[in-house]
Amino acid sequence: LATQLAVQLSRSPWGSVTPRLFESIGRQVMALDVPESDWFTAASTLVHYILGATVQNAANGQVLAADVDREELLDNTATAWEELDPDEYTFTRTVADQMRVHDDREQFLTGIDYVLAGITRR
Repeated sequence: LATQLAVQLSRSPWGSVTPRLFESIGRQVMALDVPESDWFTAASTLVHYILGATVQNAANGQVLAADVDREELLDNTATAWEELDPDEYTFTRTVADQMRVHDDREQFLTGIDYVLAGITRR
């Protein structure tokens, strides 16, 4: 569904899905007292963040086998990141432990908070 929504936004922005999605998000942007001249960009940013996260999570569900243990996968990935060259991958090595224990829902909601903080600061 997430992929279909993204395709609908790109291929048929005049169709029924895009206006409904923008209306729903846009009303929330309006409620934040964002200047009208920033409404489209602010709503677009939120829509793209939400769809991007949704598509990524949907892809994870399709790519990973049902018997894959999430904690084990994250631990293995974090361990591999920690073993990367420290000069080439300073940031990635530093956040490896955070990636190991992150909560997808919490991370998504925090991302929304970051986007909203930027929108309202403007």
